[in-house]
Amino acid sequence: DEILAGQHRDQFIVDVYQAGAGTSHNMNCNEVLANRANEILGSARGTYQPVHPNDHVNMAQSTNDVIPTAMRLATLATLPRTLAALDRLAKSLLAKGLQFDAIVKSGRTHLQDATPIRLGQEFTAYGHTVERHKRKIAEAAEWVRELNIGGTAVGTGINAEPQYPELMVRHLQQISGLQLRVGEDRVQLMQSMGDIATISGALRAYVLDLNKIANDIRLLASGPRTGLAEILLPSVQPGSSIMPGKVNPSIAEMVNQVCYQALGLDTTVALASEAGQLELNVMMPVMAHNIVFMLIIVGNASAALAERCVDGIEADEAQCAYWLERSPALVTALAPRIGYAEAAKLAKEAVASGLTVRELVVKKGLLKGKDLEEVLDLRAMTEPGVPGEKKAPSVKRSGRQRDGAG
Repeated sequence: DEILAGQHRDQFIVDVYQAGAGTSHNMNCNEVLANRANEILGSARGTYQPVHPNDHVNMAQSTNDVIPTAMRLATLATLPRTLAALDRLAKSLLAKGLQFDAIVKSGRTHLQDATPIRLGQEFTAYGHTVERHKRKIAEAAEWVRELNIGGTAVGTGINAEPQYPELMVRHLQQISGLQLRVGEDRVQLMQSMGDIATISGALRAYVLDLNKIANDIRLLASGPRTGLAEILLPSVQPGSSIMPGKVNPSIAEMVNQVCYQALGLDTTVALASEAGQLELNVMMPVMAHNIVFMLIIVGNASAALAERCVDGIEADEAQCAYWLERSPALVTALAPRIGYAEAAKLAKEAVASGLTVRELVVKKGLLKGKDLEEVLDLRAMTEPGVPGEKKAPSVKRSGRQRDGAG
C-alpha cells in the first residue's frame, strides 16, 4: 500500500534500459517489498528474515510472467485517458462540421483545384476519421486484456499452483478495475509480443491520420494574404520574434512533432516485438516504456488540438467563395452537357484569360438563365447527382432485396 501510494520511489533505481526481460526491475521491486516488510516486522534491512525477496515475494512468479503482465496492465490503465482525448477531438471536429456546413469552397486534389466541397464536409470527415481510429484502438486493446501470469519461467506454470492464474487475474481485476482474462495459452503469450505490437500499430495508424489533419489545418489557415486563408486559427502565442502581428499554427505544429515522436516509439515497439527468441522476448522493458509514453503524448496532443485549436477555428466564408468562383474545376459540371474535351478547353481558357468559368459560359452563350443557375449551382455540386438534372425519386426496396435475397 505504501508503494502504491507513491512512497519509496527513491528505492526504485533501475533504468528503463536494463538487462533483458525486466529481471532487474522485477527484483528491484521484490527487494524493496521484502525489506520494507521485514522492517515492519521488526527486522533490519538486508536480513531477508522472515520475508525473502525470492522465496516469498516472488513465490509462484517469474520475471517472465510478471513483466508482460505489468506491461499489459500499464497499457490498459493508460488507455482510457487516450480514448477520451480522441473522443474529445472527434466531437470538436464534428461540431465544426455542423457549423461550417453551409460554406461551399473549392476542393483540392494533388494540391490543384478540384470540384466544390463544403468546409463542413471536410471537418465532418476529419471527425469521423478520429472516431474510426478510436474504435480500432479499443478493439486492439481487447487482445491486451489476456494475461500470462502464472506461466512462470517459460509459460508452462512450473512452481505455480493450478489455481494461481485464475486467482491472480481475479485479484488484479479487483484492485485495478480493469477487465482482464486468464490467458488461454500462456506459452504463446510469453513467446509473442504481438498483442502489444497490435495496439501500438493501431496508435500508429491514428497518428498518421492525426498528422494529416494537423497539416490540413495548417494549409487551410495559410496566409493571411498569400495562402489559402480559408480558416482562421485562434492565436495562442506571438508568431514571430521579429515579424510583428504574425499568427502561427502553433498547436498544429506541436501535434506534428508529437506524431513524429510517436512514429519513432512505434518503430521501437515493432523492432523489439520481433526480437524475441524461442520462449521469451527479452526486450519487454523498452516496449513497455514506449507504448505507455506513446499513449500519453498522443492523448495529450489530441486533447490540446481540440481545446486550443479546433474549438476556436472560424471560417472566412468570403475567402472560400473567392477561391471557389475562380476555380477552373467548375467546368466539371458542364461536362455532361458539352463533353469532356470541350470542358477541358473551357478550363484552360479560363486560366489563360483570367475569367471565371461562369463568365466564360455567359460570354460564349453556352447556358442562360435558369439552365445556367442550375448547372452552376455550387451547393448542388457538393451532393450526388448531375448538376442541372432533376434527381430521380429514390427507389424503396424491400428488406429481402436490400439483403441481396431474390
